[in-house]
Amino acid sequence: MQGFLVLEDGTVFTGEAFGHPGSCHGEVVFNTSMTGYQEILTDPSYCGQIVVLTYPLIGNYGVNAEDLESPRPQVAGFIVHEACSRPSNWRATGDIDRYLKENHIPALQGVDTRALTRHLRRHGTMRGILAVGDVDLDELKSRAATEPPLSGPRLVPAVTNKEPFTLAGGDRRIVLYNFGVKENIIRWLRRLDCTVTVMPAGSRAADILAARPHGVVVSNGPGDPKDVPYGVATIRELLGKVPLMGICLGHQLLALALRADTYKLPFGHRGGNHPVKDLNTGRVYITSQNHGYAVRAESLPEDAAVTHINLNDGTVEGLRHRQLPVFSVQYHPESSPGPTDSEYLFYEFIEMVDAAREREGD
Repeated sequence: MQGFLVLEDGTVFTGEAFGHPGSCHGEVVFNTSMTGYQEILTDPSYCGQIVVLTYPLIGNYGVNAEDLESPRPQVAGFIVHEACSRPSNWRATGDIDRYLKENHIPALQGVDTRALTRHLRRHGTMRGILAVGDVDLDELKSRAATEPPLSGPRLVPAVTNKEPFTLAGGDRRIVLYNFGVKENIIRWLRRLDCTVTVMPAGSRAADILAARPHGVVVSNGPGDPKDVPYGVATIRELLGKVPLMGICLGHQLLALALRADTYKLPFGHRGGNHPVKDLNTGRVYITSQNHGYAVRAESLPEDAAVTHINLNDGTVEGLRHRQLPVFSVQYHPESSPGPTDSEYLFYEFIEMVDAAREREGD
């Protein structure tokens, strides 16, 4: 069955439908990763987006129950050049077509993803409608320009947990402040002997401190950080009371809590191959990223320092408070999907937590 992606500027891309035979609308973004399509599909940061993968062959190693970053796909729609119908991998328990069908995610293959990606790079991220079958393209063009995707204050509530829960581990008590966390962040914390309490995005500082945490990790998540003012207010109250680490959206929220500013990037950073320079050591890391907003460097207060920059465009990729045990990165140190260069950041956080515990005799 033929399918179409219609962008808000009226541009139409044609392909063959697979996955769920329906339609969707959302913000159209691209990801340059060569592997990790299952992690991309289930990353809560993609909630409300139609994701285009630039790597041409997707699905060749199938899907399995171990590589999920959340219980289900979070993307609104999925676009690839070629979807593999016969995966070959010893871990595979199914194929990507059936997986998308079971989870009601519309998808297209046979699309000129190179041309689509160049269009988004040239003109910026834009809204789009994915539809299949006998459709009225003129009507879709009109709708694509006016129909708002899932965004704003509705995104984070769609991906956070409703009630707190605790995952037993070691004697370090860590609160994971959840704005749409990837499972591998939780796996890393538990691997480092932490008992992890996952708190909803709407939690107040008093709720978090009542768990008597040794440290707090502010998670990744979807959308514009300025649409989550309650998270900013909570983080601001936590400053100086407990060690803090922010990841992706958590990095942006932490910057806002420090009274810095954020802005939207033309087409975002999404992929497993972004070079980031550590300004303290000069070392360059290859990082996994997924975000559409960035921290404005010149807006940071004097007591916050930029620690990492993106070598592609010079944007802020990390910051650290000069006095308080607080730091954050814009990219994903849990590296799934992506490289493992930045796993050391979790060890730095644990060292910061242990130092605070020693000072307080806890």
